[in-house]
Amino acid sequence: MEITKKPLPILSVCGMKDRIDTSPDFQRPAVWGKSQKQLLIDSILRGYDIPKFYLRKTSSKPDKFDVVDGQQRLRTIFEYHNEDFALAKDADPVESEQIKGMHYGDLPLDLRMQLDNYPLDVVILSETDEDGVREMFLRLQNGTTLKAQEKRNAMRGKMRNFVRELAGSPFFHNCGFKNTRFNFDLVAAQMIAIELNGGPCHVRNTNLSKMYESERDFDSNSAKAKKLLRVLEFLTKAFPAKTPELERYSVVSLYALVSHCLEGYVMQHRHRDLHDWFISFETERRKEDDLDEDAREPELLAYKERTSHSTDAQDSIQWRHDFLLRKFFEAVPDIRIKDDQRMFTHEQRMAIYRRDGGRCQLKIKCKGAKCTWDKWHADHRTPWSKGGKTTVENGLLACPTCNATKGNKH
Repeated sequence: MEITKKPLPILSVCGMKDRIDTSPDFQRPAVWGKSQKQLLIDSILRGYDIPKFYLRKTSSKPDKFDVVDGQQRLRTIFEYHNEDFALAKDADPVESEQIKGMHYGDLPLDLRMQLDNYPLDVVILSETDEDGVREMFLRLQNGTTLKAQEKRNAMRGKMRNFVRELAGSPFFHNCGFKNTRFNFDLVAAQMIAIELNGGPCHVRNTNLSKMYESERDFDSNSAKAKKLLRVLEFLTKAFPAKTPELERYSVVSLYALVSHCLEGYVMQHRHRDLHDWFISFETERRKEDDLDEDAREPELLAYKERTSHSTDAQDSIQWRHDFLLRKFFEAVPDIRIKDDQRMFTHEQRMAIYRRDGGRCQLKIKCKGAKCTWDKWHADHRTPWSKGGKTTVENGLLACPTCNATKGNKH
């Protein structure tokens, strides 16, 4: 890596604007507010020192550059020079000259020249590869207010590249949250963590950063990678338009639900069923928010609690996963197990037990006895031996005595 340091006047740097990429893919998006921008220009007008700028030279003839450090400051300088914003309305005079509310073109000539000639300390990096510039970026940002996902975006490795690929899925653009400071990448990384774990797990920032490190050589053609793409494709078909109900925590839970169902159930052509169930569920859940706490359904109250606190913890994700699976199977009871297995799955049993209120539906030896969770059978309404499907719709709760009596007759 070659390093060249040189002072460049602001006017010269603005003249290079079209050859400077302020948004290479390792950079975070623009996050400065207007007051931060006004303060920077005010500081320059007063001759205060500002930090160095680091540019990576990417080509010659003509010279082109990526911003490694100083993106927010450089954007601000370009924007002020382009008359995109004015100085603060309460700004103090500079050298007895008023600058309140002034755009670049409004500045007194001497102050405008002073701004144009202000020397920016520029460090130019050349003869450096992608890994080298990412390492430099992370070192320069150490101790700053970069969010964890912004730092991960600058990390080296194939995992980072695969996260970026997933984050580009059309599905994310239909969600109810924006891609502020790489939110899409954050949720994509959480999906990957769940898939690699085989189900709900901790998806906190510390866990994700470790995943980026341990999976630097992640194979984007692996079975896990292909599964991730299949699930995202399913979600994209299920939610083809903007869906404000798709919040960060619900997207993670929906991913876990679809990933689970694609493994064991016949989900072909079930995209609309998932969409309609989710919208209905969210509509009913949000109605609960208008009720007094004592009047709310306990499970929906518990769900809200787990979407408000520690949402990235394994136990919270696992609880939501189990709850939503059961709700989905209650709402769409005719989903079949792959290969027509005879035994009901855990989530099907849960849906049957809740739907039937824990009471025997056979009523051969009882009148609808109440059954505890560990003492009941999931039975087929139409016997499996006679073509009955292993679905929630064709299942019923039977007490052991009635089920044994029925078994003796069939």
